[in-house]
Amino acid sequence: MYQQGAQVYQQTAKIVESPRERESALLMKAAAALQKIKDEWPNSFDDMPAALNFNRKLWSIFMISVTKEESPLPEEIRQNIANLGLFVMNQTREMLLEPQVQKLDVLVRLNRQIAAGLRGM
Repeated sequence: MYQQGAQVYQQTAKIVESPRERESALLMKAAAALQKIKDEWPNSFDDMPAALNFNRKLWSIFMISVTKEESPLPEEIRQNIANLGLFVMNQTREMLLEPQVQKLDVLVRLNRQIAAGLRGM
């Protein structure tokens, strides 16, 4: 019964929330996963690739959507998002090659700041 209620809520939330709210929620989800890795380091080391992969995929989607010609965003914002995405890709690669807990800080902060901006805070 509980599971059915949760599914109905999730389906309704997807309909009701705006794309910006959804993007913000996904960025916060990625930030929370990365923060958990950082907080539980080094015991969380095995969970790190999955958290980094989720964040990378999210930013890949952002980069693809802003580089499409039909993107409604102004050129400057599109370029900024693409540049941030490239930065995230580089940080992710560095973290996978040379894991250091402090490298997670920038990814967590960036996701939180962009999420706050999307929510209009």
